[in-house]
Amino acid sequence: MTGRAKVLWLAKGLGRGGAEQLLVNCVRHADRSRYDIEVAYVLPHKDALVPALEAAGVPVHCLGGPPGRRWPLRLRALLAERRYDLVHTHMPVPAVAARLLSGGRGGPRLVHTEHNLWERYRRPTRWANALTYGRNAAVVAVSRAVADGIGRRRPDPDWLTVVHHGPDLGGAPSGPAARRAARAELGLPPDALVVGTVGNLTPKKDQAGLLAAFELLRRAHPAARLVVVGTGPLEAELKARAGRGVLFTGSRGDVPALLPGWDVFCLSSRQEGLPVALMEAMTTGLPAVVTRVGGMPEVLDDGVEGRLVPPGDPAALAAALGGLAADPGLRERMGAAARERSKSFDVAGAQRAIERVYARVLANRGTGRSPEGTSTTWVAN
Repeated sequence: MTGRAKVLWLAKGLGRGGAEQLLVNCVRHADRSRYDIEVAYVLPHKDALVPALEAAGVPVHCLGGPPGRRWPLRLRALLAERRYDLVHTHMPVPAVAARLLSGGRGGPRLVHTEHNLWERYRRPTRWANALTYGRNAAVVAVSRAVADGIGRRRPDPDWLTVVHHGPDLGGAPSGPAARRAARAELGLPPDALVVGTVGNLTPKKDQAGLLAAFELLRRAHPAARLVVVGTGPLEAELKARAGRGVLFTGSRGDVPALLPGWDVFCLSSRQEGLPVALMEAMTTGLPAVVTRVGGMPEVLDDGVEGRLVPPGDPAALAAALGGLAADPGLRERMGAAARERSKSFDVAGAQRAIERVYARVLANRGTGRSPEGTSTTWVAN
């Protein structure tokens, strides 16, 4: 290849989810001397991260909006007009559309990042994924757990790359002043034990289980507070279920500034790929109590940086939270270990790994295969 390659990153939405935030993190470290990157997304109401991408000099195209659900037609027109060399898809539904619209030797090469375990997807999505997945020239998995679920889709090992992304928290506040500011922002007492969680309010995140665990925790620690950051379809139901001491903040764009005000980070998820929120909390120096699902055991060792508990077990979650609540010294030691472990989270290295995938598939554009003898499995940690 000569000159810069034209690359489209395609996502379902650009709201404040972990997968979407990865796009913002990665674009800041992209090699603009080699790649001209543009972003397209389907859902017009999920646009919170559009200003950040545009501020980074990235053109953003919204495919959604009236009339009807014609975004695949708009995607087809965009592909024809812009003539991208490579389309990098995120999330399964737009990825399926891109695979169907980008066929042929003259079309763009396709790279897909898999953020989740396939069992999370609805059955029609799984079927459409399975029928079209082989059209990807390469796949990036955000954790080994995710890779284990898709490695059988094609037998050639060069096709699949594991990349642990990381947060981009350069300049995020820390220290006692940041703790005081975060608590003041959220209206939290200066001395209360605060547990915090970040995530979309959906069944897979199981905030209902966390609320049940927090009720158990409050029996021994009645002054404890729980901060729930995020929005989603279960918001009204969860608010109705919540007892005393629970604060729902809605969606926040300043999560890195809020984290120093917490004592423990918690995720009660039933399914995960590798959540950015956990890596952000560890980078801040928070001990974490999370479920043993997806890629979380790959970055957090039970008893070292925090605690791992079974999913769907509020009693076990409450016991783990209670152990940390009762022992400030343990929280401090685990938080220090989490900060040390987070030094291996490297968003710049992750983007370099992805660009190595780009280079390989573009070098073989039109051949329909990966370079022989090349191993692409790489882990950024």
